[in-house]
Amino acid sequence: MELMTPRQRRTRFFELHARERVFVMPNPWDVGSAKLLAGAGFEALATTSAGFAWSQGRDDYGVTRDELVAHVRALAAATDLPLNVDSERCFADDLDGVAETVRLLHDAGAAGCSIEDWNGSAGRIDPVDVATDRVAAAAAAAHVAGDPLLLTARCENLLHGIDDLDDTIARLVAYRDAGADCVYAPGLDSAESIRTVVDAVGVPVNVLALPGGPSVAEIGDAGGRRVSVGGSLASTAYGAMMAGARELLESGTSRYLATRLGGSDRALLS
Repeated sequence: MELMTPRQRRTRFFELHARERVFVMPNPWDVGSAKLLAGAGFEALATTSAGFAWSQGRDDYGVTRDELVAHVRALAAATDLPLNVDSERCFADDLDGVAETVRLLHDAGAAGCSIEDWNGSAGRIDPVDVATDRVAAAAAAAHVAGDPLLLTARCENLLHGIDDLDDTIARLVAYRDAGADCVYAPGLDSAESIRTVVDAVGVPVNVLALPGGPSVAEIGDAGGRRVSVGGSLASTAYGAMMAGARELLESGTSRYLATRLGGSDRALLS
């Protein structure tokens, strides 16, 4: 069966966000994991900056824009699902560069992309006016007439020790007003905090699934529209491989094979 066009997948992605129920968007790190997750029955996928970097033998934030664009093109062509892109700071300090990254991701077949306010080179969260201008530049590039890319704006406060929900909400509202279609504050760890954000921002909210945090159903009941997992599936896969490797080195046994890819899952790769 012929895959949907990138434009059709972008339309579908907006439709998922317009529904009044939560959906799960797991994060593959290569073509194989994308096909497996698509075959498992999810409705959309998202890249993971950490997982992709690990697949290239580097740590998070270790890939270039050109490498990400090629990665997106490969994943977008591998399945029929809308693909959101973890595009970090859009690989640019200037507004023209932010817009160019968004255009490149659109051309590569992405259905959506994100922009975050963490400035790794400076070691801090961007000032809110700077971050808001960057979201506005990304939104202007994303909202192509007749074929828009869904833009998610991220506030990274909670991932970097800034446990200030009021500031996080104020930033998300500013990013919404600058044109973001969806907002995301990774690190929300309770149904109450999710509900507070949802009530304040008035646009779809992405929630990061956390160990010990609310379940998908609880996130949906709190008003969250979208659930993603970041690099956790990639970390679990690589962690299982390293545990198996250490078992072979240390005891020479193969108990790690108790969890492995089954025949029905392998069939999803054909």
